[in-house]
Amino acid sequence: MRVIAGHYRGRNLRSPPSMQVRPTSDRLRETLFNVLAPRIEGSRFLDLCAGSGAVGIEALSRGATHVTFVDRSRKMCGLVESNLDLCGVPEDETEVVMSEAAEFLRRAVARGENKWDIVFFDPPYANDYIPALAAFGTGTILEDEGLLIVEHHHKNELKDAIGEIRRWRILKQGDSALSFYERQ
Repeated sequence: MRVIAGHYRGRNLRSPPSMQVRPTSDRLRETLFNVLAPRIEGSRFLDLCAGSGAVGIEALSRGATHVTFVDRSRKMCGLVESNLDLCGVPEDETEVVMSEAAEFLRRAVARGENKWDIVFFDPPYANDYIPALAAFGTGTILEDEGLLIVEHHHKNELKDAIGEIRRWRILKQGDSALSFYERQ
């Protein structure tokens, strides 16, 4: 895995040691950031179910001002921190949180203090997405015109609307699909 473009371009990232973690491929990340290009500069980005942190690091490399990385695994959080160190990312641009995605979002909604411009949600394909996705429907996690991208298996159908957010695009590549939701 490597950083594809931007300030940290070409830097190699450490991969997860286990085959149980499925990193977003370089090709799918490139497709994702081609879509996000006009919105990434100056954004606050949430990498939910971060794994190696490659997506969030790519966001920082391309101009996001702050990225919050969330993963339930202590090992994956350590891997994210290791990859941030490899790239030389300043600590004030990132936060690494060990938490289940739905629990992290529940706390974020309760606090009402953090809102993100872009959220990338990449849970294990076998997980139930609904508890975490329901939190986005409240309108308290995304900024106005904020964007949620969910990576999922292409056969896993997601709803077109969840509360205040609506899906406006689906990109399929191999077994993966990216569903793009926008706050209305």
